Amino acid sequence: MDKNIKITIFSHLLVWLVLFSIPYILSYGQEQNINRIIAHFWIPILFYAIIFYLNYFVLIDRFLFAKKTLFFVLINILMITIFILLKEQIENQLFVDIIRKRGSTDDAGPPFKMTIYVQMLSYMAPLLFSVAIKTTKRWAETEAKRKEADNIKLQSELQHLHYQLQPHFFFNSLNNIYSLVDISPDQAKKSIHSLSKLMRYMLYETNMELVPLSKEIDFMKKYIDLMKLRVSDKTVVNYNFPSKESGIKIAPLLFISLIENAFKHGVSASKDSSINIQMTCKDKTVLFTVENNNFPKKINDKSGSGIGLQNLEKRLKLLYAGKYSFKTSVENNLFLVHLEIETM
Repeated sequence: MDKNIKITIFSHLLVWLVLFSIPYILSYGQEQNINRIIAHFWIPILFYAIIFYLNYFVLIDRFLFAKKTLFFVLINILMITIFILLKEQIENQLFVDIIRKRGSTDDAGPPFKMTIYVQMLSYMAPLLFSVAIKTTKRWAETEAKRKEADNIKLQSELQHLHYQLQPHFFFNSLNNIYSLVDISPDQAKKSIHSLSKLMRYMLYETNMELVPLSKEIDFMKKYIDLMKLRVSDKTVVNYNFPSKESGIKIAPLLFISLIENAFKHGVSASKDSSINIQMTCKDKTVLFTVENNNFPKKINDKSGSGIGLQNLEKRLKLLYAGKYSFKTSVENNLFLVHLEIETM
């Protein structure tokens, strides 16, 4: 049996045990009349239990939650009325001494109508209690399902972005290699071999929610080395990554779009240019910066769709909401990127 079910059953038994023990607790040390206790306490409590569980397991689901409120109210009124009359009949038939004592006393007790009214209110308590518990439980289940649906939607969207990034990265890399085929066939061959290793990582090792930061660093280094093959001597590429194992785990492929962007828009065939990439780790915070020359695309240049940075921003919002800072700016003809992520 499930642990939660056992706890629930135990809690219910404990509550009813306390309720059945109340007469003895309230009159501790005094003489007890068992017939009076049965008539005035145990029989009503038994009826309370029937009202509670009948509503909890049957009536609330079948009528109240099904928007058949009138039937729900009428059935409960009928049930409460039957229990009140049944209680009076049981007292009249089985506990004659109580009736005699009640009749031998002066009319000091409450009027009959008042007695019925009080009994109606007392029978309403387990009814309202069952409605409150059932409604709270239903709200909790609905909330849990909503969160599960949101989580499934989140995972689906993240997976879509991940699959969107893979072909984007692949086609960009192929375009870079294509430019080397005529200029340097040997370098083109090396590039294809390097690209196959990078694609193997993207296809088989980035399907997890988190990957070790060290693996991402190794992936970025290989990509930078691949891109360096196609740039001229006029471009200087510097990078600095943590050399020690930090133990940090991070969502895969967050930084690669920024490096792609630097090589795509920070390199000129005729002008001197530089790309500076740096990553530092402090506690569980990762700081990644990129600085490169800014060579804006010409109006008639249709290469690239900007999908990489858009993809990155969407993933950051989904994965690290409230735990990241992402800024880009242009200063002194330099394109600057600042990305800071608080990992878990």
